[in-house]
Amino acid sequence: MMAALVIQWLALASLLAGGAVSLDNGLALTPPMGWMSWERYRCNVDCTTDPYNCISEELYMEMADRLVDQGYKDLGYEFVNIDVHSRGLKLGIYGDIGTMTCGGYPGSYGHIETDAMTYAEWGVDMVKVDGCYANETVFAEGYPAMGKALNATGRPIVYSCSWPAYLKDVRN
Repeated sequence: MMAALVIQWLALASLLAGGAVSLDNGLALTPPMGWMSWERYRCNVDCTTDPYNCISEELYMEMADRLVDQGYKDLGYEFVNIDVHSRGLKLGIYGDIGTMTCGGYPGSYGHIETDAMTYAEWGVDMVKVDGCYANETVFAEGYPAMGKALNATGRPIVYSCSWPAYLKDVRN
């Protein structure tokens, strides 16, 4: 346990010092930018009762159109989590390393390789992976395993790993 904690802190210190460890695969050479529904809409899919504050196909299409029409795509905003490729944007999706997502849907725990292959088959370009319903042991095993599984698909997929957001402050 202590060795894993030391490794996590060394990795974090390396990132903070500007020396990040990453794959030399040409992905995310600049920070991935785009639009994601979570901060504004959370998991509200009740468009009957709340049509102006819900996640829908119409919302995603409107946001994709705005990124393209208002010039954001030309400035590097190329991800819409979730979108269609037809507008020249990239498809991003959300997952979780735990047994469930933060919204209570099934997570990738026990299904990492299957989920990675599914993302690749769907043409996903970026995966953001949270850590709800998981613990430090699952983080230490699951996050690296997801990275390896995504790389093994042969599809270039940006991996947005939320592991550091779930680490406890060990200074106290």
